[in-house]
Amino acid sequence: MKLKSVNIAELQGKVFSSIIVNSDKTEIIFDEAGTNILYKMYHDQDCCEVVEIEDICGDLKDLVDTPIIIAEERTSEAPDEVTDDLDDFLWTFYTFHTIKGSVNIRWLGSSNGYYAIGVDLIKGTKEEFDKYFN
Repeated sequence: MKLKSVNIAELQGKVFSSIIVNSDKTEIIFDEAGTNILYKMYHDQDCCEVVEIEDICGDLKDLVDTPIIIAEERTSEAPDEVTDDLDDFLWTFYTFHTIKGSVNIRWLGSSNGYYAIGVDLIKGTKEEFDKYFN
């Protein structure tokens, strides 16, 4: 398997042994239980953009060791009061439901208007992730 982009709906029905947010709040790693598969939610940063997690509502522990019933994505342009010197803003919302609870993750992307500001979800083996990201 090679690292590949996937749709958030692919996480439905999956069970994760861990979900880890990095300290910069720029990526989330989902470790699929009983497999060698990881999913990474992140943005490949460029020079004039920032995409990071603004808020997590709910407890990520509610998404561990139980099947994901719903995994969905929504986007919305950021309101004017969020803007500063940059031109483009995009909220990306991820909602996850399990029998243990729900979690909403809100990402905010901003750029000067020339760079993409969406969130990516990729899938691969642990070895592929180690090779590509280290």
